[in-house]
Amino acid sequence: MTTPPGGPTRILIADDQEDVRSGFRLILGSQPDMTVVGEAADGLAAVDLARTLRPDLVLADIRMPGVDGLEVTRRLAGPGVPDPMRVLVVTTFDHDDCVRTALRDGACGFLLKRSGPGLLVEGVRAAMAGDMLISPQITVRLLRNLASASAPAQVASAPPSPLTTREREIARLVAEGLTNAEIGEKLFITAGTAKTHIANIQAKLKVRNRVGIAAWSWENGLAGPVPRE
Repeated sequence: MTTPPGGPTRILIADDQEDVRSGFRLILGSQPDMTVVGEAADGLAAVDLARTLRPDLVLADIRMPGVDGLEVTRRLAGPGVPDPMRVLVVTTFDHDDCVRTALRDGACGFLLKRSGPGLLVEGVRAAMAGDMLISPQITVRLLRNLASASAPAQVASAPPSPLTTREREIARLVAEGLTNAEIGEKLFITAGTAKTHIANIQAKLKVRNRVGIAAWSWENGLAGPVPRE
């Protein structure tokens, strides 16, 4: 991986454990396309530093003193933030409520610390590419639970979908965490065509990014296992 033309991705690490921050700094600092520009040991400091340094990406733990990582995410990336930042949640807590809250408040991914350094690096690159990465350990459970919980209510009360059949299919794949290239491969279209469809979906749903598409898919019962033919 070569350093991008605009320079390496500037990252702020927010975690109350010094050994975790040190480990993340070593992992990310070893990548030629990444650099750590700051660290914070509590949520309030993370928000202040992020607004001062304007990093490309904030890594935020959930459990921190002051305000937690979910509130950090909401303040930096949530609805109504005029100049939102990318926030990638990296935590030990995989509770469904935490995942839903983080993603609906603008997080560009949700990783478990035990997932390992490779997924951390992949998660940063996915976030910078506009994709969303969720640790495999929680993806299947999360989607299954969200789909089963929302489906009965949606059948009775959901308004007509603004999306075409193909767009609904792509929205479901976005909710499953697939990249543009993976969507293209699955649907036999180019990654560029998938990207165009996703831009159209965002416009129709009036959402800012892939996270908004995923949330809409979950709430409308699209996300879940691929149906058997």
